Formats: sequence, C-alpha cells, structure tokens
Amino acid sequence: SPAEMFALLLCAPTGLAPRGGLPVRLGGVRTAVSLPKMRLPQGEPASLGAALQRSVTAASLVVLLLASPLVPSAIGPLSVGGGSVHARELASGSGSRVNKDPLSLLRLGLPNQPKAMREVQAALEECQDNLARLNGQVASSALSKAQSAAKSGQAAILKAVPASKASEGQAALSGIVATMAELKTSLSASKQSDALAANERALKQVTVLEELIASGYTQPAPPAELADLPYLKGRATVAMTIVPGEEHEGGQFDIQGMLYKQVDLTMVLDGYTAPVTAGNMVDLVNKGFYNGMHIQRSDGFVVQTGDPSSELEGAKATKLNGYAQGGKVRKIPLEVMVKGDAGPIYGSTFDDDGRGGYASVLPFNAYGALGMAREEYDADSASSQYFWLLFDSDLTPAGKNLLDGRYACFGYTLDGANLLADVKEGDIIASAKVTSGLSNLVVPKSALPEPAETAAVPAE
Repeated sequence: SPAEMFALLLCAPTGLAPRGGLPVRLGGVRTAVSLPKMRLPQGEPASLGAALQRSVTAASLVVLLLASPLVPSAIGPLSVGGGSVHARELASGSGSRVNKDPLSLLRLGLPNQPKAMREVQAALEECQDNLARLNGQVASSALSKAQSAAKSGQAAILKAVPASKASEGQAALSGIVATMAELKTSLSASKQSDALAANERALKQVTVLEELIASGYTQPAPPAELADLPYLKGRATVAMTIVPGEEHEGGQFDIQGMLYKQVDLTMVLDGYTAPVTAGNMVDLVNKGFYNGMHIQRSDGFVVQTGDPSSELEGAKATKLNGYAQGGKVRKIPLEVMVKGDAGPIYGSTFDDDGRGGYASVLPFNAYGALGMAREEYDADSASSQYFWLLFDSDLTPAGKNLLDGRYACFGYTLDGANLLADVKEGDIIASAKVTSGLSNLVVPKSALPEPAETAAVPAE
C-alpha cells in the first residue's frame, strides 16, 4: 500500500550523500527520504534482483512525487521560434519528454547564445530525433526550419562571435550551412545512415560555433566569501579509467554480454553553471586525489566515490571524509542555477529559494550526469565525494526530477557512460587526468599544494 511504501522509504538506510537521502517537504516540514536498497537471499537470480530493484525504486519515486509535489514554474515554458516547445529545450521543469542527450544539455548550458543560434540548434536536434524514429517527413521539415534560421539569423549569429574570432565564426557557420545541404540531399534520397551522419556533423559544428560565442562571455568570479576556493572559468575535460577490484566477479566489466577490461570515461565539467563545484573537481583531479581510490557505492541508482575515510588501507586512507587543506576538510557550498538566472544560487536549494520545480540549467537528465554528494541536512557540506547518476527516464518522469536544485550537477559523461552500469563497490580509479581546460582553473593561494618538506642530505 502507499502507506507501507512510505514507511519503507522513511526507514531505508541509503541515500545520495555520505549518509544521506533526498530532502523533501511533507506538510511543510523538511525531512529526508532515502531510496531503498533491496538485498536478495543468496541464490536469487541477478535478473530478478534487478527487476525487483527497478520496481521498488519506481514505486518509491511515485510515492515521493505524491508526498512531495514540486511547485510548477511561474515562468512560462521557453518558446523556440514561436512554435511549440521542443523537448530538448525544456531540460528539466514542465514537459512530457526528457532530453537525455548530454551533448545537447551542454550546448543548452552555454551562455550568450543569440536566439537564431538556439533556433538552428533546436531544429537540427528535432531533425536528429525524428531521423532516429524513421520519421523522414518531420525530419525534413525540421531541417528546413534550421536552414531558414541560419539564413535569416546569419548577421545576428556572427555579431555574437567575439571580434577576435570573427573568421573562425564565419567558417563555422559556413560549415553548418554546407553540412545541412548534404543532410538535405541524403534525406531526399532516403539514405538514413548518411542523413544521420550528416546531422551529427552539423550538430558538432553547432557546438563549435556556440563555444566560440560563449568564449566572449565575461564570467563573474564567485562571491567574495568563496575567494579561498578554486573555481573554473568555462569548461574542462577529464579522462578517467576504472579497473575491476579484487572482488569484481569475472575480473571484467560485463555490459550486456560484452566484456571490457577497464572503463574509460570522458567527462566535461561545466564552470559556466557550477564554477566552484567544477573547479573543486578539476583541482582535485589535477592533484591526483582520486588516483587509486575505490568506488564506494554502486546500487543501480548512483555510482559514488571520493570519501578518503572509506578507504580501509593505503595512501588514501584517512579519518577525514573529504579533501584536507590546512589540516581540515575543505568544504564547498551547494551550487545550483535556475534556468534564466544570471548566476548560481549558493547555499540554498531551489525549494529554499522559493522556486521548487523550476528548470535547472544543468539538469540531472543524462545517464552519467555528475553530481556532488553532501550531507542531507547541510547544504554546504560537500568536499570531494561525487556521484554519477544512472538516470532512467522511467524512474524520473519529466518535470519531476528529484535531484535538480537539491544537488549540484556540474557536468556530464560523454564517452563510456554505458559502462558505469557494471562498475561496483571496490572497483578502482586507476587514473584521472585533466585533458583540456586546465588553464581555465583559477586557484587561490590558499588552495595551492603545501610545499613538501626537503629531506636532509647526509654529509659525505
């Protein structure tokens, strides 16, 4: 019954934070509800366990939604080109579909984009959606909208590109126009695979042009009270490799029958939306903090790591549950950003800010979305623990995402996200490296590594 399920939720021992749950409001009272973790008797088939886990988690979320309805946004849905709102543009918030494409979500998170650029992007993404659904007629119509927007908005798009990069902007826009012409030819000839390939190339070129436009954005520094924390201007890319731990069955990652010796991930961290959270992660990766650390939670909902106090032995083992700086754990505040705001909210959830249910600039929509773990009742308790969300649209209905605005989303996994499905507790982060964007990291003197002691050299 709903009452029994609700009681189960209240008693469930697990959550997203180090000992956390999902904060909700029940009858105006703030409380925390944790998703249950099912443990089957030995000998039960893994498939049955997965099925039961999905069933209970889905039911749990339904109860959560009934018990803690989110306040609908007072701001109307964003319109693209005056027509119906495209599902991708909704991100989180109201809507009947969920945009699960991390590339699209990252594009939508870029600042300073002119209306015409967004129209080109939305129409090309609509074309891609319908091509994948074998709906060629609607795809052709969407392509026509993209071509029209690029033509009528050419001057506005090029004006938005920084003057120093004008030639690059012109080349990028010309490339988009040329690729759309190739796409139209493939669509006319009903060449599905060629059309999809051309569509993907066009969207990559859109990303290049939108990033050029965003490069002219003057990103404000975080509030003065956070001046002792590193922060990221723009974006950075992190490459990470995870290998099986000693207790990982079979010693390889099994993804639907395909075996992998290691999990190679490519993650983009966004400093436009979460400069302090993303900067903290880039700083720790650059310091080698995560190298050799174990995965400390994997329950089908999230994969989580970053707690040194969970390391039982080795160089990473410590009693501190975060990154130590100056002898104490460095804490970072909750950092969330409402779609349409000029900057992030610090130290408060959307609910606390009176905007529960509003759309987040970076929503927890994509499989492998990166989130910052924290204590359930302390918004500013994050340090080094983060998680990958194993997003499932069946478990998170559109407009009812229970994480947006309550936890900081600071990036997405672009490559290797599907391999997270078989990452288990005890698996090991073999390496993590910042492959691009390190120069965008702003590190205050207080966050610089303490100078190592010089060993005495014995006299000869």
